[in-house]
Amino acid sequence: MNAAIVPTTLASSTPSQPLPIEPPIPLHLLVVDNDRFVREACKEAAVLLGYSTTTTGSAEQAFWFVGSQSIDVVLLDLHLPGAGGLEVIRQIKRQQPDIEVIVMSGDGRARSAVEAMKAGAYDFVTKPFGLNELKELLERVAYHLKQKVENRRLCGEMRSNQGFGNIIGRTPEMERLYRIIGKAAHSTHPVLILGESGTGKEMVARAIHYAGPFRDKPFVPVDCGSLVPTLIESELFGHVKGAFTGASHTKDGLLALAEGGTVFLDEIGELPLDLQSKLLRALQEKEIRPVGSTKQVPINVRILAATNRDLEQAVGQGEFRRDLYFRLNVLSLRIPPLRERRQDIPLLVSAFLDRLSRVAGQNLGVSDDGMKALVAYGWPGNVRELENCIQRCCAMNSGPVIHTTDLPSSITDVTARLSDGLLDTKIMPIADLERQAIVGAIETLGGDKLMAAKLLGIGKTTLYRKLKEYESIS
Repeated sequence: MNAAIVPTTLASSTPSQPLPIEPPIPLHLLVVDNDRFVREACKEAAVLLGYSTTTTGSAEQAFWFVGSQSIDVVLLDLHLPGAGGLEVIRQIKRQQPDIEVIVMSGDGRARSAVEAMKAGAYDFVTKPFGLNELKELLERVAYHLKQKVENRRLCGEMRSNQGFGNIIGRTPEMERLYRIIGKAAHSTHPVLILGESGTGKEMVARAIHYAGPFRDKPFVPVDCGSLVPTLIESELFGHVKGAFTGASHTKDGLLALAEGGTVFLDEIGELPLDLQSKLLRALQEKEIRPVGSTKQVPINVRILAATNRDLEQAVGQGEFRRDLYFRLNVLSLRIPPLRERRQDIPLLVSAFLDRLSRVAGQNLGVSDDGMKALVAYGWPGNVRELENCIQRCCAMNSGPVIHTTDLPSSITDVTARLSDGLLDTKIMPIADLERQAIVGAIETLGGDKLMAAKLLGIGKTTLYRKLKEYESIS
């Protein structure tokens, strides 16, 4: 038998008339639990709250109801006999992706909740729970479903013949990314955005925020890799006057400034371990303690995090907290590097040239040979490197058209080798091309690493980490 649950107020006494509650939108609930008392209690509560309800005690019948009836929300016991709760969630979402699943369980461990969310659940509630908790949960999911409809309309408006919002690309890889962005925008869970430097992780984070229900709230980006280590805690959590030398006044942290909105933690893999622990606590407790203060400050923000590192490997090496990784990796998406979507390069180049043409007051373009060279190049710095390349060529050119001779030698060398057929017999791994580009840029610039990072379109933290890796190999 499952733990006795909702609603304790109903078990003792039944109101003489239904509660005067108007749900935001009509919902049809499906309660799935092998405990008859749980099913009847949930149904009684849902009906009193104004929702229509169907109940069943088996996963097989649940799949039938999901396929044959118009179900909006499933209240699902995580431990059905003879059926794995996580697989039941996945099957329901496969059958009807728009149905939201709320998991009920006597196991209140955070790991169980995270696993349920990763399987596709909307929320997780621990037994026993009361009428008020169920009421708030159903009102929240009803509002969420209403917002989902509105967000789909907005996402449709954000789509263009070039891409999604400010993101440019129409390859199948990008179309898949847009679908995931649309789904992530409808959720309030943390999102981990994976991708190489220069792929546009912040742009994706902004798309998720502005396509979602909190688009009118702040979007606060934080570059964890560029912050001075001694000031990261103050930047994130704030500080009180006199907390340290130079703290002449009280300052709110970025997590507090984004109240009700989104905090984007870029290069989260660069965050020091002691700060990872404090960030984890802030996400779990939904409160922060400014530096030098003894009081906790409540926060209400959604976290989007991004990294170009392999966090699973970093966890194994003890460089990233496992519990924080699980907390951030509820939803994840990967941005494909530019070399995996070369068909998008002409679109990107056209967009960059259109923007520069408006500034220059003349029509700028690129020759056919120049475009072939741009498409052939591997772009280790991805879209950021491509944009910098186009800007540099337009700034240095005397005419409005970019030709092959106007491009950097690193690009034209690849084109020459393609023409000579050398790449057919000797294909260089991407890692070697990346190393060659980084080391070559530093040598060309006389050892100026910061300028090399800028021209390559990568962060200085990434460049220094790559150089350290090269030293360990050689």
